[in-house]
Amino acid sequence: MKKNSSLITAGFVMSALWWPSVILLAQQMPAEYDQAMKTLGKQGDFKDDVLKVNIPRNDLKVTIDGIPTPTPFGFGGWLAMTKGDGGMDVMMGDLVLLEDEVNLVMSALLEIGLEVTAVHNHFFFESPRIFYMHVHGHGKAADLAKMAKPAVDLIGKGSPQHQSSVTGGSSSVSAGTMDTAKIAKIAGHDGEQTGMVYKITVGRDDLKLKEMGAPINSRMGLNTWAAFYGSDANAEVAGDVAMLSLR
Repeated sequence: MKKNSSLITAGFVMSALWWPSVILLAQQMPAEYDQAMKTLGKQGDFKDDVLKVNIPRNDLKVTIDGIPTPTPFGFGGWLAMTKGDGGMDVMMGDLVLLEDEVNLVMSALLEIGLEVTAVHNHFFFESPRIFYMHVHGHGKAADLAKMAKPAVDLIGKGSPQHQSSVTGGSSSVSAGTMDTAKIAKIAGHDGEQTGMVYKITVGRDDLKLKEMGAPINSRMGLNTWAAFYGSDANAEVAGDVAMLSLR
């Protein structure tokens, strides 16, 4: 495994015109990736040489400290693939799981030969309790999709053996109007609006990170992001920070 830098991701909560043919080619989905999506039974897209497959938890009704919070706020899992050494693909992903799904999904991944590189949480006082599982694999795109499918198929299918012990507080955040231009100015980066959630994503283009020969960019998970939900008067924010380790 080749690594140019050691990297830490920390979750937090406070709560063209010149070459049109080239651009078209860059957006075209390779046949092997199209088949990988079909194998997984999920939707995705191909940009910046990366296939990104979306695995959102639309089945969950999540509250954070008693606040009903939409899926785009941080409950969207994903798998991504890009080319590495020897024509092989590197796969990375982040799966959004309930507590009772963690062991089942982890076992399915490990038994088939994929790697689990982290299990962590993003939130305090959320209900139901949610964990994030980072996955990694190396091989042909078709093989990686077949290996990941049994684990992906378990998501949302588990039997909740335990009731969440988390109870909400007295917060009263609700959907409203946010001055997103002001947020972008303060952050120094523009974001994207998805429903009632405003999300700023900042890639770490300053890091030339490679994994098994594959360039690891923002779409492969090398980014910092912050999602905002609520109103100017009362809002919540959650995200991830990608940073180098201290030496």
